[in-house]
Amino acid sequence: MKKQIILLAAVLMSSIGFAQTKTESSLLWEITGNNLKTPSYLFGTVHIICKEDFFMPAVVQEKFTNAEQVFLELDMDDPAMMMKMITLLQLPKGQTIKQLFGDSAFAAFDKKYQKITGMSALMFNTFKPFMLMTMLSEKSLNCKTRESYEQTFIAIAAKNGKDIKGLETLEDQVAVFDSIPDSVEVANLQNMIDNFDKNIEEFKKLITVYKSQDVEALYSFTNNSPELMDAENELLVKRNSKWIPLMQKNMESKSCFFAVGAAHLGGDIGVINLLRKQGYTVKPVKL
Repeated sequence: MKKQIILLAAVLMSSIGFAQTKTESSLLWEITGNNLKTPSYLFGTVHIICKEDFFMPAVVQEKFTNAEQVFLELDMDDPAMMMKMITLLQLPKGQTIKQLFGDSAFAAFDKKYQKITGMSALMFNTFKPFMLMTMLSEKSLNCKTRESYEQTFIAIAAKNGKDIKGLETLEDQVAVFDSIPDSVEVANLQNMIDNFDKNIEEFKKLITVYKSQDVEALYSFTNNSPELMDAENELLVKRNSKWIPLMQKNMESKSCFFAVGAAHLGGDIGVINLLRKQGYTVKPVKL
């Protein structure tokens, strides 16, 4: 179940010396201005990535370790999170994935699903479509060994006695997907299964863009995906806007480090631009 939590925003979205194609390109951003006593930092992640593509520059670890408060999208060191997730991802009593598809459509879907994952979709028959989506997304990584930025930050926090805080609750995040009609989620699942080989290639392209550290290109890439086009307002616009007041409040009194999915950084509705509109200076840090 830990993997499902790590992948929650991945449905959205290798050495250290990657070339940066633009002055404004970086995954790490310094936040100053508006009478902040000390700088805070914003880092863009990919929720799960092949080990050979994973990189964690020393400057990122330094800013994370030195921050007085550290935030991920969720409070992922909450010991109760696993049970909460299991409960929140259950379909309403009496509903099943098979019913959402219809018998014949589900049978065809399950045949392809088993071929890709090695298990039947019936194992998740009482779970919401998002559960199947995360399993397929994980299989899109065509590698045996994976890494997680979130889990890496959790390990660093534990080593340094830091408490991870969340920009939103698990209930808030699951509610985002609950707001998407079941018919849309089922259609997205069908699209993922029907075009799985293409999805693998698209994920490779996504990682290439991520490694370029061009947050505007990354936003454009993810925003043009079929899954996000149907739900951009819920997945990005509303969530980004809700995070800004919480970030502001905490930065006023303490230096903070925020790590969120990199697709949240770019674009006019991205966290970087929203902070700038509030009067902050947000500058890329060279990695």
